[in-house]
Amino acid sequence: MTTPFSASQTPRPHVRMRPKTDAKRIRFGFPWAYANEVVTDRRTKALAAGTLAVLEDENRNPLGLAAVNPGSKIIARMIDTDPEAEVDQAWFAARLRRALALRDRLFDAPFYRLIHAEADGLPGVIIDRFGDTAVIQPNAAWADLRVDVIAAALVEVTGVTHVLKNAGGRTLSLEGLDDAGGMLIGGAPEAPIAVPMNGAVYMADVTGGQKTGLFYDQRPNHAFAKSVAQDARVLDVFSHVGGFGLAALAGGAVSTLCVDGAAPALDLARQGAVAMGVENRFESRQGDAFDVLTALGEAGERFDLVICDPPAFAPARPALDAGLRAYERVARLSAALVAEGGILALCSCSHAADLAKFRTACLRGIGRAGRRPALIHTGFAGPDHPLQPQLAESGYLKALFFRL
Repeated sequence: MTTPFSASQTPRPHVRMRPKTDAKRIRFGFPWAYANEVVTDRRTKALAAGTLAVLEDENRNPLGLAAVNPGSKIIARMIDTDPEAEVDQAWFAARLRRALALRDRLFDAPFYRLIHAEADGLPGVIIDRFGDTAVIQPNAAWADLRVDVIAAALVEVTGVTHVLKNAGGRTLSLEGLDDAGGMLIGGAPEAPIAVPMNGAVYMADVTGGQKTGLFYDQRPNHAFAKSVAQDARVLDVFSHVGGFGLAALAGGAVSTLCVDGAAPALDLARQGAVAMGVENRFESRQGDAFDVLTALGEAGERFDLVICDPPAFAPARPALDAGLRAYERVARLSAALVAEGGILALCSCSHAADLAKFRTACLRGIGRAGRRPALIHTGFAGPDHPLQPQLAESGYLKALFFRL
């Protein structure tokens, strides 16, 4: 199938790297060229966001096919090493098949992240699968323009019958995109989708929930929490739909208290507990996490397993210092709630705070609480969130488990 974006219909424009820029890193797999690395003459500035162009080095040697957005800091995203590649439904289907082959090896049920952007060959594209429903998050202009073609290829390759577009990504404004989501194929689910994972059941609201409806990236860290939860009193802070708390209940926890600021998320967590038949061991509390942590400490509450999985406090480098202070505060308040010999899990999804900086902030907070930690496990995102080795930003998730 040939799309309106086929190279055969219109000669591709060319964009060129500036002199003395490092084109080798792009040849060796780095997926982006920044605005200060590309010659932005009038022709380049006039290109529509999402245009496919041949990216050349300073000597006009082709580096490959790139998606160009003159208004973005990431002006070129590498799409294919072949500058003549036809980016049509067959092209998308080939990448989806490759991604699906990996997920079929990893999981025995169709609940996972199918496409994780650059690492799966589709820069800026996220696709999460929930059985026969899939949610596409096109976070780059080139993908947003072609989202209908992506959806058609998705149905062709996976057989899903419902495809939604989610427009909740943080990069939308940077790419000049709107926040209009909606159905692309099929009908919207009438109720949250039950997702089995690690022996727990999670309720994913794919139409009105946060991001695509569920965070698959924490799956292996949920599993570790489950493995240490037998007979534990558990506190899950920033719980969203109960990710760690429900996993702990599946692992034999005697009780779980989920804390979140969003009532709809806590309602989904409770629905998950009901679906698991453990609602008698489940409690929730809505409120600001810092306020609840402080109140629990003042009340003398203690838990055998405490998990804090906050949103990104340092989503970009300018927010790093403030973000690290917030992580330190979370560590201090939560460490005070851990019973002697208990376990504290602290998580970060901030790519600007690397593992060393995040660990230092956690240790500082734990120390300020007067506790002595031993690091027993370091976790990262699951294998359905593969790491693009040349792109540090794709290694965003860290989970540290301490025995106190």
